Amino acid sequence: MAYIQGEGRHQATLFPVVLDDLVPDDHMCRVIDAFVAKLVMSELGFERAEAAETGRPGYDPRDLLKIYLYGYLNQIRSSRRLEAECRRNVELIWLLGRLYPDHKSIAEFRRVHRDAISAAGGELIRFARDCGLIRGEWIAIDGSKFRAVASVDSTRERLALQRYLDSVEKADAEQQASIDPCAVKAALEKLRHHPEPDAGYMLVRQTALPAYNLQTAVDAEHALIVAHSVILDASDIRSLKPMAEAAKKAIELDTFNVVADAGYSNGEHFAQCEEAGIMPYVPVMRTVNNQGDGTLFGRDDFRYEPDADRYICPGGKELLRKHTNHKDRYTMYKASSADCGSCPLKSRCTQAPRRGLARHLFEDALNRMQDRVTPEAMKLRRSTVEHPFATIKYRIFGHPRLLMRGLSGARIELGIATMAYNLKRITKVLGAAELTKALHCA
Repeated sequence: MAYIQGEGRHQATLFPVVLDDLVPDDHMCRVIDAFVAKLVMSELGFERAEAAETGRPGYDPRDLLKIYLYGYLNQIRSSRRLEAECRRNVELIWLLGRLYPDHKSIAEFRRVHRDAISAAGGELIRFARDCGLIRGEWIAIDGSKFRAVASVDSTRERLALQRYLDSVEKADAEQQASIDPCAVKAALEKLRHHPEPDAGYMLVRQTALPAYNLQTAVDAEHALIVAHSVILDASDIRSLKPMAEAAKKAIELDTFNVVADAGYSNGEHFAQCEEAGIMPYVPVMRTVNNQGDGTLFGRDDFRYEPDADRYICPGGKELLRKHTNHKDRYTMYKASSADCGSCPLKSRCTQAPRRGLARHLFEDALNRMQDRVTPEAMKLRRSTVEHPFATIKYRIFGHPRLLMRGLSGARIELGIATMAYNLKRITKVLGAAELTKALHCA
């Protein structure tokens, strides 16, 4: 019995001669094409948004943006791989009208259009808001680490050079030691030409690796990323207010709720968000009295009297205000040595001559937050904000490691990935055919 056989290579066929027959009506390529077609490229800051009257013609930035959106949606981020796909992938052939940009043109477009790509992502969020896909009642904020291009060894060398130069500058200021100008010049030259000048060590899967921190603000209605930012800080504690303000600007609402995990516990940010009409729901991280194996009286055993600005201890004695540390944002209250020395509860209170208690400068905001947070809010956070990170890392990137170097490169890549994620998510909610129709009508 013969095998199933294909057609002969020299046999004339009726292979579709119209490019539009290559792609179904409900294909993702039609969504990409319709979305890019509605963008006003000149207003978004894309170079060559309008064709020049003289000189050699260049590629339309719309076509290059289509390449990247298609590539990231299909786990193809390399400019060389995208060049190859343009020649053999019928979907890209349809999307570009048989254009074959070289990899240098593709890579250059991504490199120089960080702000324009962010602006295009903002247009997609505005479209989603106009379609009613963004409710804006609950916004979940979280961060995730993305591995940088740099190796551990090269990052270690760069940080060592920075420490050396800092020590030289300090020694020079204090005139403590002689300085070797040649060594300083060599260190500066190495730093100037280091391929990854920004990435620092962050915990990635419990391992310290060179990475960047992607912060996202996700609407709870359909898990769309309404705002994002790439930062060098490994900690999230200083990111609540900036991300909440970015979300407020994106959704254009005066009041909404923000939920985040305990890594965002920041009393100053809590108070500022409340003043701006943003109601945060974040578990409060409190210091624990670990003296005496954790058996001594804790903060909750002391009563604060705001009118007198003092604490009352379990033994009925006063802890009076002593000083304020504005850098660490706390005020210290202490009891008198005489009161503590004669107190029968001293063995259960402190091992020091007298008991002290630090009160956060934004203690009232922390207390309001502690009363506000509920298990339901934390469950909403997990179900909203974790899904986008997993999709970007393993469905869009394929492997959560960046290809472009430096903070600017990380922002460009994650900006495209965020836009691709939102496009993918909106398509999932509305359907490709319905979304294409809505984009054409917008």
